[in-house]
Amino acid sequence: MRSGYIMAPLLVSLSFSTAVAAESEPRQDGPETQKSIEKQNFIKKPVSTSRTNTVQSEEPEQVIVTGTRDPSQTAARSVSPITIIGGNQLRATGMTDIREALVQLSPSISREVNGSDQGSVIDALSLRGLNADQTLVLVNGKRRHTTAAIAVDASSQQGTTPVDLDMLPISAIDHIEILQDGAAAQYGSDAIAGVINVILKSNNHGIHMQATNGGYAAGDGFTTGENLNAGFQLGQRGYLNISAEFKHQDRTQRTGIDPRTGKNNDLATGQPQVTRESIEANFGYHLTDSIELYGFGTFTHRDAERWAFLRAPSTTAADGLSGMYPNGFEPVETMPENDYGFTLGFRGKKLYGFDWDLSSTIGGDHDTLADYNSANADAYKETGSSPSRFYLGNYSNQQWTNNLDIRRGVDIPFLYSPLNIAFGGEYRRDTYSIGAGEPLSYYLSGAQGYQGETPEDAVDASRHVASAYVDFSTQIVKRWRVDLAGRFEHYNDVGNARTGKISTRYDINRYIGFRGTASTGFRAPTLAEQNFAAFISSPNYATGQIAANSAAARALGSPGLRPEKSTNFSIGMILNPLPRLHINVDGYTISIKHRIVDGGYASGARAVEAYSAAGVDTSGFAGDESAVSTNYFTNGANTRTTGLDITARYFSDFGQYGKVDWDAAVNFNHTNVKDIARTGEGTPVLNAQQISLMSTENPANKLIFGGIWRRGKWNVAVHEIRYGHTTSNLTFVSGSNAFSTTDFYHQINRPRFVTNLEVGYQVLPQLHLALGGNNVGNAHPSRVPSFTADYNNNLYDTLSQQLSEEGGFYYLRADLTL
Repeated sequence: MRSGYIMAPLLVSLSFSTAVAAESEPRQDGPETQKSIEKQNFIKKPVSTSRTNTVQSEEPEQVIVTGTRDPSQTAARSVSPITIIGGNQLRATGMTDIREALVQLSPSISREVNGSDQGSVIDALSLRGLNADQTLVLVNGKRRHTTAAIAVDASSQQGTTPVDLDMLPISAIDHIEILQDGAAAQYGSDAIAGVINVILKSNNHGIHMQATNGGYAAGDGFTTGENLNAGFQLGQRGYLNISAEFKHQDRTQRTGIDPRTGKNNDLATGQPQVTRESIEANFGYHLTDSIELYGFGTFTHRDAERWAFLRAPSTTAADGLSGMYPNGFEPVETMPENDYGFTLGFRGKKLYGFDWDLSSTIGGDHDTLADYNSANADAYKETGSSPSRFYLGNYSNQQWTNNLDIRRGVDIPFLYSPLNIAFGGEYRRDTYSIGAGEPLSYYLSGAQGYQGETPEDAVDASRHVASAYVDFSTQIVKRWRVDLAGRFEHYNDVGNARTGKISTRYDINRYIGFRGTASTGFRAPTLAEQNFAAFISSPNYATGQIAANSAAARALGSPGLRPEKSTNFSIGMILNPLPRLHINVDGYTISIKHRIVDGGYASGARAVEAYSAAGVDTSGFAGDESAVSTNYFTNGANTRTTGLDITARYFSDFGQYGKVDWDAAVNFNHTNVKDIARTGEGTPVLNAQQISLMSTENPANKLIFGGIWRRGKWNVAVHEIRYGHTTSNLTFVSGSNAFSTTDFYHQINRPRFVTNLEVGYQVLPQLHLALGGNNVGNAHPSRVPSFTADYNNNLYDTLSQQLSEEGGFYYLRADLTL
C-alpha cells in the first residue's frame, strides 16, 4: 500500500424525494422530460392501442431507452427492473454532484465511507454490491469513458478505474435510468451489475439557476454549488441546451487525539478539498424531416487536495528531517485534472423501412499528480537539502467509440405485436498511459506522502475492441412479452466473447405481472488492471505493484489476466393492488467467475527475481532478500451475489390539507466468495481482510422510506435511510498481531438510521427557497478501537459502505426559473 492519506468525502443525505420503481413512477420534470426521450429515440410519442395490455397505472407512462431497443417501450411495461430518477430529484437532495445524490435515492447504490489517495477524489459507486468497474455508465445512450486515476490502496474498489460521475454537471441532467440487471449482451463489457444511463436536458427555451450552500455539524466542510441551465431554439428545426457549473468543497477533519502531540491536529481523515468547473452542451438539428444531426459534450476541470498523515516532530526526527521541519509536517497531495467527452452523430428513420443511428464518441481524462509540504528523507540525509514540492507523474486515458445501430419493426401474422429487430456494431480504441515523476520524487524512499511514478512504472498501452449485436423483442400473445439479445466482441488483447440475454414478462391482469431474465456477461480487464505498476523502495525495504501481464508477474507464475465472466438470473413481480399503490419485487443472483483482485503476492527471492525481470535492481534498496516484496492483480476468486429489491409508492390526497407522495424502497444483498486461487507458493491469494472487502463491507440491507407533503406554496420532505450492518477485518497497528496479514480484528458496524428533512417555499412564481438537513441527527458509523488506527487517525471503519463519517450536513438552496 502507498504511504499517504486515507479517507474520502461522503455526504450521505436525502431530501425532497426518493426514487422508487420506475414502472409506476410519475415524472416531475415537466413536459421537457418526454421531449428529451423522444429526441433520444428520434421517434414520435408512442400512442397506446388496444393491442397493448400490461399492468395498468393511472399515472402517465414513461418511455425508456435503457435495456431495450424498442422505441415504444415504457417503464411501466419493462421486462427488466428500471428505476428512473428525475433531474429535479437529484438537485433537490442538497448534494452538488451526482454520486452523492444517487446514494440517497437508490437503495441498490452504495459507496465507501472514504477512499484513499487519488481514489478519494473519484466518484465511484457500487450497484448491487459489486465493484465500480462492473457497472456500465452511458450518457444519452453512449458509452462514457472512465477515469485515468486507479484506486491503488486496499479497499473494495482497489484496482478500479470507474466512470467519475463528478465530471458530469448535475444541472445538465433531465433524468437517469438505472437498469438493475446484467446487460453485457446489449451494451458490452462492464455491464455485469447493470447500467446507469444519464439522459441530458434538451429543452429549447427557459433558464434555470440554482445555488446550494451548506456545511457540516462539526463546523467544517463548507460546500457551495452554483449552476445554470439554458435552452435555445436553433431556427425552427433544432435545439441547443447548455449548462455551466461551479462547485467548491472545503476539507473536513475526522481524526482523534494524536498521542504523539496530544492534539487533534492530523488532517488526513475526512473529505478532500475540491474545486470544480464544468460546462456541457447538448444539441439536435433536423437536416430533413427524417434525418437529424445531434451532438453533446462535457468539459470539466477539477483541482483536488488531499492531506496525507501527519509527520509529528518525533516521527520527523526519526526520519532525519528535523532540520527541515522542526515542528513536524503534513504533506498535501494535489491532483489537477482535465476531463472531456464529446459525441457527434446522425440518426434517421424510414430508410428503406429502417431507423438508424451513426455516431462517434471520444472522451478522456488526464490527471497530474504532485505534492507540497513534503520532502525526500534519503535525499536530505545524503545532501542536506530536499525539495518541498514534487511532480509525481501523471495518468491519462482516452476512449474513442464508434457505433452504428439499426432498427425496424416487422409485422408477423402469428405474433400479437410487430417483431422489433435491432442490430449493429461498435468499434472502440482504448489507450492508457502513466508518466514518470521527477527523479527525486521516487529516489530511494521518494517524496513523503505519495511516492512518484518511476521510469519503470511508465507505460503507454492501447487496445482495439470490435463488436456486433442483434436484438429481438415482441409480444407473442396479448399478455406475454419476450426480448432476446446476443453479442459478439473481439478484443485484440484478451480474445473473443459471446454473451446472450433473454427476458420475458407475463401480465396476468391489471393487478399483477411477472418478469424474469437470464443472461451471461463478460468484463475484460481494464488497461489499468493489466498495466499499472508502482515501485516503492528505501534503504530498508523494496515493495510495489507489478503489471499483471508483465514479464515480472509471469516470473511469479502469473498467467496474465483473463476476463471476468458472469451468469445473471432475476425474477420479479409487479403489483398494483390499489389504484394508487404500486409495488415491485425483484430477486436476483449474479455469479462471477475469475474476479479480478489484487492478490498475487510474493516476497524474498521470488520477488527479487520478478523485479529483475522488470529491470529493477533491488540490491541497493534492501539489506536482504526477505525485505523485498511485491504483488499483482490476478483472477483470484469466484463470487455469487444474491439479493432482493422491493419498491413501493402510494399517493394520498387530503384535499385542503395537501397531498402526500409516500415511497419506500429496500435492497437486501449478500456476496459469497469461493474457489479462491493460490499463488505460485501455494498460499491463497486472498486473506480474510480481502474477502471481507468483497463480501461484507457492503450493507446487508439498505432501506429508504418517507414522503413529500405539498400544500399551496409549501412543501416538506422527510425521509429515513436505514443502513444495515457491515463487518470488516481490520489490521492491528499495535500489539502482538501488529500489521499481521493473517490475524485481523473483526469489526461489526451496527445498523444506522439517518433522517433527512427539507422545508421549501415558493417565494415568487420564479423563485423557490429550501432549507434542509441531511442526517439531521448527526449520526456517525460505529467507532473502531484505537489499536486498529495509527495514532487515532481513523475513528471509523473507512472501508465500510455504510453512512458517511462526516455527520450532519445542513444547507440552503435557491432555485430561480426564468
